[in-house]
Amino acid sequence: MNATTLTLPLPLPLPPLLASRAFNQRATLSFSLSHFSTLLSLPNSLRSHSPASQQHPLTELNDESDFESLVSPDGYISICGFGSLLSETSARSTFPDLLNFRVARLNGFRRVFAHVAPVFFERGIAKPETMEISSLSVEPCEGETLIVTVFEIRKSEIPDFIKREVEFRFLSVLPEILDGKPFDFPAVLCTRYSDEEFLHIRCKGSKEVYFQQYGRWNIDKIWRDDVFPCRVYLRHCVLAAKNLGDTAYDNFLDHTYLADRKTTIREYLATTGSGIMEEEPPEPLKYRYGG
Repeated sequence: MNATTLTLPLPLPLPPLLASRAFNQRATLSFSLSHFSTLLSLPNSLRSHSPASQQHPLTELNDESDFESLVSPDGYISICGFGSLLSETSARSTFPDLLNFRVARLNGFRRVFAHVAPVFFERGIAKPETMEISSLSVEPCEGETLIVTVFEIRKSEIPDFIKREVEFRFLSVLPEILDGKPFDFPAVLCTRYSDEEFLHIRCKGSKEVYFQQYGRWNIDKIWRDDVFPCRVYLRHCVLAAKNLGDTAYDNFLDHTYLADRKTTIREYLATTGSGIMEEEPPEPLKYRYGG
């Protein structure tokens, strides 16, 4: 197995299949190179609050064979969602045959709106004039806990999943059920990557490949701190969290941050972002972005 436990060097190049990208709605599932040194030295207490989870290292998945090492005996792999995939409707739009959609806890990560998503430009809901173009990512943060969702997809869906999430760093993590008991199998978490690695590893250093995926939308930087949430997408995520119950709803509002990593979504919606929750998505997107 080529999986890299995050006390080792940076990842190996991924196979050529990652040179293309499917621009459909995807799991906003994400960690930044600027935080990479932090993660390399994470204490056990940051990885989880439970002894069993402390024994599961944060392991990077570098290629398809690494993903396959997480496949259960019955041929499924667990996926961890924290943004649009808090919505089962949204999850089934992406993974129609998913199984066992459920709520879980993930310790040691926070959500941040610091990831530019081309799909928002494709669907006409990005607002570059106000920099409201961001999707969600996650990154390690000591003391933070996220309420997430976990579900299973078939082993055969792994290649398409990798293509769809090509700009992310893939980690194997061990969520917990809400009473603190660790899961029996790890789940895949799409974490924040870096622009440098994306260009040199995923695009094989080809600016032409980068342009095909991002440059055509005048995006010259994926991971950044000068962006704000896409309004339609933020509303969708908030509604999805609310549909999971008060615990997930409050967790999303208080443990999700703007790119400044200071302003919570609860604070944002009460000030600069007021009115977002009253705005309806465009008619063709009401089902997909309906929470």
